[in-house]
Amino acid sequence: FCLMGGAQRGGAVAALAATAALSSGTAHAAALELLLLDSAGKPLPDAVLLLDPVVGNKMSLKPGALTEVSQAQRTFQPRVTVVAAGTPVTFPNFDTVRHHIYSISPTKTFEIKLYAGVPTEPVVFDKPGIAVLGCNIHDRMAAWIVVADTPWFALARADGRARIEALPAGAYRVRLWHPALNGPPVAWPELLQMAAADQRQQIALPTSKAP
Repeated sequence: FCLMGGAQRGGAVAALAATAALSSGTAHAAALELLLLDSAGKPLPDAVLLLDPVVGNKMSLKPGALTEVSQAQRTFQPRVTVVAAGTPVTFPNFDTVRHHIYSISPTKTFEIKLYAGVPTEPVVFDKPGIAVLGCNIHDRMAAWIVVADTPWFALARADGRARIEALPAGAYRVRLWHPALNGPPVAWPELLQMAAADQRQQIALPTSKAP
């Protein structure tokens, strides 16, 4: 990966670790906002940010609330979803045609055969990794569920920005993912040094927006 902007990598890493004036002398957590870009320098929506603390535990990982990945106009919505391991996901079908959705990914293998409306039971995504979703009836339908093994994760919005609130100060390993990477999350080669002030930075991933 490379950091974008006027500073070179070394200077940018130093800038990432630098802090502005502390808003409170006892503050120990702050917000991190990363602008994730493709190899052409354009915002990369649907990129996923995962942080792992270098020292200490990740905190106890709690499953998220029931999450929805719907089908409408023969499209999964949203295209990319990030959940903590153990989170149940429901797949309501709002189309006038039936769908047969499935995943054969090692992270989660399941299928919901031809159905309309809301399935009776959600699917629990209890193993970290990437689950690729498809529809046996409509081959062009595709979506991804990223199952996180850390509570520190975020999904880039349409403007390419991924934000994590109340991130404790310390050093973090950074993992990044996007559908176009065609594989598991990849590690950014530098540690993120988080201090007590909010930080903003941008990172370019070696990929275009496709698929």
